[in-house]
Amino acid sequence: MNYQALFRILNGFHAARVLVLGDLMLDRFVYGSVERISPEAPIPVVSVERFSDMPGGAANVARNIAAMGARVTLLGVVGEDASAQDLRIQLAASPTIEAHLLADPSRPTSVKTRYVADGQQVMRADRESRTALAADIEQSLLDRFSVALRDSAVVVLSDYAKGVLCDSVAHAAIDMARRAGKTIIVDPKAKDFGKYRGSTLLTPNRLELQQACGRECLTDDEVVDGARWVLDQKICDVMLVTRGKDGMSVIPAAGAATHLPTAARQVFDVSGAGDTAVAAIALCIAAGGGVEEAAALANIAAGSVVAKRGTATVTTAEILAALRPFDGTTDPQKIFALDTVLQLARGWREQGLKIAFANGCFDLLHPGHISLLEQARRSADRLIVGLNADLSIRRLKGPNRPVQSEVARATVLASMKSVDAVVIFAEDTPINLIEVLAPDVLVKGADYTLSNVVGADLVIGRGGKVVLAELLSGHSTSGTVKRVGGSSGR
Repeated sequence: MNYQALFRILNGFHAARVLVLGDLMLDRFVYGSVERISPEAPIPVVSVERFSDMPGGAANVARNIAAMGARVTLLGVVGEDASAQDLRIQLAASPTIEAHLLADPSRPTSVKTRYVADGQQVMRADRESRTALAADIEQSLLDRFSVALRDSAVVVLSDYAKGVLCDSVAHAAIDMARRAGKTIIVDPKAKDFGKYRGSTLLTPNRLELQQACGRECLTDDEVVDGARWVLDQKICDVMLVTRGKDGMSVIPAAGAATHLPTAARQVFDVSGAGDTAVAAIALCIAAGGGVEEAAALANIAAGSVVAKRGTATVTTAEILAALRPFDGTTDPQKIFALDTVLQLARGWREQGLKIAFANGCFDLLHPGHISLLEQARRSADRLIVGLNADLSIRRLKGPNRPVQSEVARATVLASMKSVDAVVIFAEDTPINLIEVLAPDVLVKGADYTLSNVVGADLVIGRGGKVVLAELLSGHSTSGTVKRVGGSSGR
């Protein structure tokens, strides 16, 4: 696999736009501990400590696309209940998700409630309806789909068998998308894949493929045989089969299959891993990549997400850190995920080295940025730069920023001699990084005061210091954007 090509594709994620249609749900996690067995039945008694809700199903696909820095239009159906309101609020928190949630009072919002005790899932309870949509709701949904189709390069149909992607909706959506020349990716749940005839790419897991073809799909050859059975029926152009610990397989209609080993290093929770993989595949294709390249990036993304708790997301920063590109100017050891940069910082401290930390958007690197980073590097033995992710910048500065993707911005920073490590963060402030990394020196520009530097109290409280670096006048990213005609600079 050409890692240079993968790197270029990642850099194009932030300019992509994807349309997701499918079954929306709310994933609820109830956390607690088990200390006894119920006297009423041989079941554990969970002492509930906390719970968290997050978008699931097709909404989780959209959330992953947004977390990777891209724009996404999400279409689906919810009930008229508190869960629907919760889902709307959570989706509204992302500036790159345009959600159109049609309300159907005759059905509940799908909710999956998982009970997790002492780190182990002990039960799941589902509240849902699997009935097909009413005719008027179906027509409204397809009307919305037709409009949204114009602005999207790739369509994802996320089928969780909850009734939204009934045969008539699936057939109509695929027909409209195909006539519009769009790539159609289907994450299937139907046992009869004929429902998805006309799609570009199907992404079943091993069990779903087995159910569709009626034969075992354990070995590489069996997976290929099962996929060929589907392809011979002209249902889709190519199959990408996810196989858990055995990785992924790409089987085109013509030509040899490709098998990728799993990229997962440790597995804590597989909830939503398929959604993450589908999101990465869609973005890769929208950014100009092929199916094999999409599989490689999706493999890395899924391998990262299963190491997290709950229905999680993955950022391009995490994929980039795992990919470790090398293009002759970027040091592959300079771009890190949080866990690996923490290990690096511990090693430096064991050598008696002091660590400085600076952060920012660094959208269009200019002499002012270079001066600040050089001052930061002179203040300590090593410099870690925290870089705002694309999604973070869009929340802070508006939907038309950043000008450059987080991959491009990290690459430029990593090429600088003054920078020893780059870590991208998705939050609006770097407070979590500062808490975890515990830098000896915190550096910001002199346009700040000590009282409004995020994390200053933490650093000073640990015996460190805050440096307010001198500024070079006449240099700013917003000013540059305005001068070249960008109306969004601010």
